[in-house]
Amino acid sequence: GQVLRLNGSSSSAPAPKPSTASGSSSSAKSSGANAGTYKVVSGDTLGRIAAKYGTTVTKLKQANGLKSDLIYVGQVLRLNGSSSSAPAPKPSTAPSSGSSTSSNSGSASTHKVVSGDTLGRIAAKYGTTVTQLKQANGLRSDLIYVGQVLRLNGSSSSAASSGSAGKQTAASVSNPVKKTGSVVDAAKQHVGTKYAWGGTSPAGFDCSGFIYYAFKQAGHNISRLGTDGYYNRSHYVKSPQPGDLVFFKNTYRSGISHMGIYLGSNQFIHAGNNGVEITSLNNSYWKSKFDGFKKFY
Repeated sequence: GQVLRLNGSSSSAPAPKPSTASGSSSSAKSSGANAGTYKVVSGDTLGRIAAKYGTTVTKLKQANGLKSDLIYVGQVLRLNGSSSSAPAPKPSTAPSSGSSTSSNSGSASTHKVVSGDTLGRIAAKYGTTVTQLKQANGLRSDLIYVGQVLRLNGSSSSAASSGSAGKQTAASVSNPVKKTGSVVDAAKQHVGTKYAWGGTSPAGFDCSGFIYYAFKQAGHNISRLGTDGYYNRSHYVKSPQPGDLVFFKNTYRSGISHMGIYLGSNQFIHAGNNGVEITSLNNSYWKSKFDGFKKFY
């Protein structure tokens, strides 16, 4: 709906300024965290809501039982822990009706791919890695398709035709070590992939598109944003771990303009002009542009 002038002499009216999110609240007043609840509208983030009501992202997540910073339009959030309104419903996870030869235990030997599945998500679910899945199934890329039956280990017999996969345990969802490993594994698989502006696939990546792809492959449900967007949805860490984010500023433009994934040992992997590569943070250029290490909320 924004109207853009094509030149300075245009007689059309100037573009209206974007309106701020107005949401709905159980309190008529919107000052501070005295309001009881807030209804999410398009464009909202937990950070924006927290700033509007004088609270913090951490407090919002605790008050609403959120394990990530994902929210959706129409969701009703408590603004403080004492609110009497019902907690916001959690977004549903991807369907898990894959097939398995062992339906009631964690020793499933096959998985039938369903809509929304990625190798990273399947690996996290069954406590394995993307690399092991690819080796067990002879895959040369990360591409899978709905209905495909994947072996979960190398000794698996032929695929079963029916049955439901064992339930996902809490450990497989929340264990940060497994997820971090998957992010690094997913990223390293694409060293040498060419650079492509706006690219989000193995056909070509830009720096933020590479982050999006690697985290999605590792089972993280994140939106496709630019470097600024990911910068605003993360917090600084003093002791970075492999899988954390690393940001740089004033590269091809002023401000936060480049990012990568920290690998440990003062190295990071990123999609630069030369494609996906592993670089040392001691490199004189990147050292001069370094902003800091961060982690997604």
